[in-house]
Amino acid sequence: MTLDILGWRASFASAFNALSDPSLQPARIARQDKNRYRIYTSEGLHPALLTGTLLKTGPWPAVGDWVAVETRPGGEPAVIRAVLPRFSVFSRKKAGDTTQEQVVAANVDTLFLVSGLDGDFNIRRIERYVTQAWNSGATPVILLNKADRHPYPEAARAEVEATIFGVDVHVLSAADGTGIEALEPYLKTGQTVALLGSSGVGKSTLVNRLLGREVMKTAAVREDDSRGRHTTTHRELFLRPEGGLILDTPGMRELQMWGDEEDLTGAFGDIEDLAVDCRFSDCTHENEPGCAVCEALEDGHLNPAHYQSYLKLRRELAYLQRRQQETDHEERRRGKKFGKIMKDMKRNDPKRRYR
Repeated sequence: MTLDILGWRASFASAFNALSDPSLQPARIARQDKNRYRIYTSEGLHPALLTGTLLKTGPWPAVGDWVAVETRPGGEPAVIRAVLPRFSVFSRKKAGDTTQEQVVAANVDTLFLVSGLDGDFNIRRIERYVTQAWNSGATPVILLNKADRHPYPEAARAEVEATIFGVDVHVLSAADGTGIEALEPYLKTGQTVALLGSSGVGKSTLVNRLLGREVMKTAAVREDDSRGRHTTTHRELFLRPEGGLILDTPGMRELQMWGDEEDLTGAFGDIEDLAVDCRFSDCTHENEPGCAVCEALEDGHLNPAHYQSYLKLRRELAYLQRRQQETDHEERRRGKKFGKIMKDMKRNDPKRRYR
């Protein structure tokens, strides 16, 4: 196995060579279980550990990351010493009240945003995923799975394409293999795709289909609302025999945004284009006079649901930015307070006083 097959590129080689440590070798994270990992090297899959400074201070590597490792004799787990800079990263806000980033997938070329064409089909949710995907540095591709469960799958495709611009949309059925061949161009040797979507959209079935073997457990969805259970509980990177790598992720009940208002440009490019003609440069596109977005809404050239989704996500990202600023301010305040405590301790140290 060569590193190129695993997605190695010039930027990783440059960062690795800058470490100037002959005891290290490059590897790619295939799976993470807390601070224990499985890594790909040119020799295959191996266990690895995160120890020392990296364990205490980070950054912790995510699945898909390229790392520098020190191998140990006798089959002992390798030690991860450094994380190489990423060219793409899909993140979300961690669940709960804390304002922290959670890396879902790293160094991915293409993001397969999977949506089920059953009772759980939701175009607003797709907009949400596309918005976050454009922020990642990878290319989003929308997969409308379970075509066998929808009476008019091409109509669903047309609805998505009329709402979200500049993103490839494919209709398929992972269950019976319909439309799978259209995904092959994204899975060339050395290319990495990640599958993202809600529970029950068929990601595990699709992974099994693309790999040609059953590596992920699957489960039926509830009939009343087409929601699924978390059959996938971890992130894992798989190497296809035909070439290409697939990164599977657990289903998300809700994708909490991570980024800023500028990230709306990708999924809402039509609204951003209209905004160029607004009278005021700081127009909020809600009630200002001379707002080109509101005019397009009034004359029927802009979908009201699409517009409301834009406003909702913009407010959410603005709130996230404020929370991040508050968190940064609080961390700086705590740092200053701790520094003052340490100075006072040194000043009042009796040993220091009588030196």
